[in-house]
Amino acid sequence: MDATTVASAASLDAVDCPDAVSTTIDPTILYFGTPVVLVSTTNENGSANLAPISSIWWLGHNAVIGMSSRSHTVANLRRQGECVLNLASVDQVDAVDRLALTTGSDPVPAYKAAIGCRHVRDKFALAGLTPTPAEVVRPPRAAECPVQLEGLVRAVHPVGGPDDHLVAVEVAVARTHVHREILRPGHRHHIDPDRWRPLMMSFLEFYGLGERLHPSRLADAF
Repeated sequence: MDATTVASAASLDAVDCPDAVSTTIDPTILYFGTPVVLVSTTNENGSANLAPISSIWWLGHNAVIGMSSRSHTVANLRRQGECVLNLASVDQVDAVDRLALTTGSDPVPAYKAAIGCRHVRDKFALAGLTPTPAEVVRPPRAAECPVQLEGLVRAVHPVGGPDDHLVAVEVAVARTHVHREILRPGHRHHIDPDRWRPLMMSFLEFYGLGERLHPSRLADAF
């Protein structure tokens, strides 16, 4: 055993000792927690598709969503370049869960069939959500979701290696719709987090935001 190996082993032993604060793990997935979004797109035959995702982040008026490059939604995004990002609240948790293990692909791809996915033609109906026309894109909005973002695809970037089958999709938000009840009183364009409890997913489990912990100096600046 060379010096480098000995040093590495000693480091691991130090990390894993009972008195240490941290330990080294190998998690099967890094789903630390992001909002649940229902992505509506348009299929080749003009019908609507609806897919739940929970890998998303924001920069300015742009969203970046992470998905499998082999998914039906990504095929729709590549072909038409449009979508609606419907942000669910805790009130839609049952609707979102009904969409789990479903796909708009027919036939169901082998890799999805292996985990129990089934084809669903009308996902809005399955979820019990109401498709509502968008204003600047073709896919419909989900009326029950408190936030609905009409988006235009700017780019699709591969992520990881070829065997990972992952992409990051850049979406420019072209129009934002919100339920009036979640607006901050007296502020036409400000959402009140206390009036809207976004549905979150952490390590494949559903959560809702709790109470605000502390005032934010950053929030006061805007």
